[in-house]
Amino acid sequence: MFALKAGLFDVVKATLVGSILSNALLVLGLAFVVGGLKHGRQRFAADDVRTLGLMFTLAVFILAVPSLTAALHTPAASHERTVSVVVSIIMLMLFALSLPATLGKRSSGPEAPARASSPIVASPDSAKAASAATAHGDWPLAMAIGMLAAAGIGAAFVSEWFVAALEPAMDAAGINQVFAGLVIVAIAGNAVENFVGIQLAAKNQMDYAVQVILQSPVQIALTIAPIICLSAVWLGHPGFDLVFSPLLLAVMIMSALVAVIVTFDGESNWFEGAVLCVLYVAIATAFWWG
Repeated sequence: MFALKAGLFDVVKATLVGSILSNALLVLGLAFVVGGLKHGRQRFAADDVRTLGLMFTLAVFILAVPSLTAALHTPAASHERTVSVVVSIIMLMLFALSLPATLGKRSSGPEAPARASSPIVASPDSAKAASAATAHGDWPLAMAIGMLAAAGIGAAFVSEWFVAALEPAMDAAGINQVFAGLVIVAIAGNAVENFVGIQLAAKNQMDYAVQVILQSPVQIALTIAPIICLSAVWLGHPGFDLVFSPLLLAVMIMSALVAVIVTFDGESNWFEGAVLCVLYVAIATAFWWG
């Protein structure tokens, strides 16, 4: 939000794509590498990941509509802002419609019977962790809301300071806006959940690890990007849209497809993770001279 308010459009768009890219390739790859080196071949609930992968792919494809409209020079190309607003509303509606199914699945808890149709079952460590979490109990509602509010206020202050220091740092280091948003801001902004996903993989809790890692890009595509687009008017930049450059669009779609292909079988190993990390480095290198 603060980058958009400062008029750093390229940073904002690159950060949205970079957050999707880093989770789908870099963080997922590191989780596979760390978990694979420590535990060998790991397994996770294939059916749940396939559903999440479908949501991920659908969200990215919808997010790509404004960019494709402009790149293909369609009759709607001169209405990029309007198309972006319509797409933003559709994505927020899709997110709202997905909540009942998501919450209903989670409410079934770890004691829900395993589905016989799935050849891959949850790891024993994941089941033990779920049982421990259930036994520990939940926070009181007031405490949860208070902690969330405090974290939000703290994040707002940190974000404002970060953006204020970003432009001088880019000028001093000779870094372009696209690379800064795609790599630096995207990784820094998702550092906590990235660490949690890798930590869960190291503990052989791959069901939770994959869910944490892949839920992030889904939420970015379905909620963060639309909210930023719709709030641009109140931030003094009514012309902001969700049209990405052809290269950003290509790597965003590619990251979703690669993540779905790699996780489709419900298994992972360190080599698959290494390939994902190498792919991320190759893509980031291509933006260095942007």
